[in-house]
Amino acid sequence: MELKKDSNAVSIDMLLIVHSEKRRAAQGAHMDPQADPGALLQRRGGFQGVGNGIRKWQKLEGNDLYGNLAEKQHPQQPQVITSYDNQGTQLTVEVHPRDAMPQFLKKFSLAKRLQGDKNGNMRPRQPGGKDAHAYPWDRSSLKSMPLDLRQFEKLDTYASQVTVKSGLDELVSDLLQEAHSDLERVRAIWIWICHHIEYDIEAAQEKDRQAFKPTDILRTQKTNCDGYAGLFERMCRIAGVQCVTVPGYSKGFGYQTGQSFSGEFDHAWNAVYLEGRWHLLDSTWGSGLVDTATSKFTFLYNEFYFLTHPALFIEDHFPDNKNWQLLKPPQSLRQFENNMYHKSEFYNKGMLSAHPETSMIRTVNGKATITIESCAPTLFMFMLNGKQEHGLLSLRKNGMKLEVYPPTMGTHKLQIFAKGNSDIYSSVLEYTIKCNYVDLGVQLPAELHQPVGPSWFSEQMGIVKPSHPDPIIHTSDGRCSISFGVEEGISVLASLHGDDGPITEETQRRYIFQLHREKRTELKVQLPHAGKFALKIFVKKRQEPGNYVFVFNYLLCCANTKVNWPVFPESFGNWGQDNELLEPLSGVLPANRNVPFKLKLHGIAKALVKGQDTWPLTLNREGYWEGSCSTAGCQEVYVMVLENANHNFYSYILKYKVNTQ
Repeated sequence: MELKKDSNAVSIDMLLIVHSEKRRAAQGAHMDPQADPGALLQRRGGFQGVGNGIRKWQKLEGNDLYGNLAEKQHPQQPQVITSYDNQGTQLTVEVHPRDAMPQFLKKFSLAKRLQGDKNGNMRPRQPGGKDAHAYPWDRSSLKSMPLDLRQFEKLDTYASQVTVKSGLDELVSDLLQEAHSDLERVRAIWIWICHHIEYDIEAAQEKDRQAFKPTDILRTQKTNCDGYAGLFERMCRIAGVQCVTVPGYSKGFGYQTGQSFSGEFDHAWNAVYLEGRWHLLDSTWGSGLVDTATSKFTFLYNEFYFLTHPALFIEDHFPDNKNWQLLKPPQSLRQFENNMYHKSEFYNKGMLSAHPETSMIRTVNGKATITIESCAPTLFMFMLNGKQEHGLLSLRKNGMKLEVYPPTMGTHKLQIFAKGNSDIYSSVLEYTIKCNYVDLGVQLPAELHQPVGPSWFSEQMGIVKPSHPDPIIHTSDGRCSISFGVEEGISVLASLHGDDGPITEETQRRYIFQLHREKRTELKVQLPHAGKFALKIFVKKRQEPGNYVFVFNYLLCCANTKVNWPVFPESFGNWGQDNELLEPLSGVLPANRNVPFKLKLHGIAKALVKGQDTWPLTLNREGYWEGSCSTAGCQEVYVMVLENANHNFYSYILKYKVNTQ
């Protein structure tokens, strides 16, 4: 029998064999009465009996080719019989009245673009050499074909707003109103599924639950991964685009770094045929994510899994058939298990590569080093065993370098986060660190935050041309001077942090004295004792409200156990940023001495030093206020200024303590 409508219509050649009712009954007597009548028919539609939502392929009962519920048959209505052979070939036969138009041909009016072979078979072509991409990734694109995502903006907006009115046919028809190519048809279907279908966690965990029917998915707008893949394939076929469902292993929800894979497959995704080549996508992972703590699904669109480059797709998707890797050479399961897993956000946020390329790192002399290369400046942070400690992270214009010093021997979990163009840090990498030696000489301050050292970010925040470009500063006498340029309108604040117990915020700043000369800020630092300290740098725009923002810190190291520097004098709010203190720099003055003072003060009428008595300071030709003060009979000494000659109110700008010993 042959059915033809026109040159573009589907052509079907078949041999129809009809058995008598008696023969059918005789055959039925030899069949298992409990057997599934579709048990010998394999089709793409869902998995059953496998954890994480994957099921063995089985026939879906009660649905026509397009997922619409079959109505109760009437004598004059056509009957639809659908079957699949073990090659995946679909055969649909309609039995209809002689004077009726075959509905099968009507329904395939949308599908006239399906390309059959020379014999008219509609079986999707198996992937071959021309579908394969080179491995490893060549960094050319995240996609398997050239795409300008801006061209989809109008279509994406339209497709995401389409609602289900009746069945799958009408939904696809509505989606295709704004789609004018196979690529746009696939895109419209992808966007709709990713924005409307929720991952059903309970269904994924119920091994014996029947596979989802498209009608059920449309009604509940929930499904598991085989339901996503089956729905996507069905909608593509209605739209006239070749599509297959690919089962396999995945590094998804519940994956543990370094785990092995065996037994039944745990995931399913799709391949679509566009512009003469197969391409991969995963609408399950494109729709959102599952919170590992709460096991709740959240819609969070992920562009990464749409037509992903196969060399990137293989990082978390291993198909049952190596041909569906679309790679040359294909990867083995052992390689899949051992290869570094870069999360989708690694690439979404502009990362290119990471070293080491294995998920398990062994320390060398108590240290593990990780570097990341990115295509643009990016902010990073890390957590070792859930805390931002025991590491030095320095930013680079094209990535970052991280040195980790585990505090104990054993196994440690390292997570690396990146910010990219968003305001949120996302996890991009996870390593397992095995440490068999701890360097007790490398104990970093707990308050040493990230990043360490100046970088492109500090320049962006208004701090330029630092005197010390390296993140670590060694001092033999416990003193150092750090300077950098500061952009106009930027205020700088610094504080010193060690691990010698709780100290007040005031004390943290008293070991730093800040000077400002010719658009450069100088930080004079005196360490209270030997050890390692974090020197934190904060900035703030003077004219804007709000708090200072942390920019970076230095690691200051001093091994001299004789170091015992006092604090600097305490400064008050009226101490101007452009003021300069030459002497005395020590905040503790000797008792019963005449102490010289020399300062550069701007915009004041008079200056004096007050102890037991009051001593005026005079302005010399070089612009410095000079004088001396006796510390006899007093415990504190203040420097005071009169800003307006017409007023008699003096302001405190500096405070010294007098040593009582």
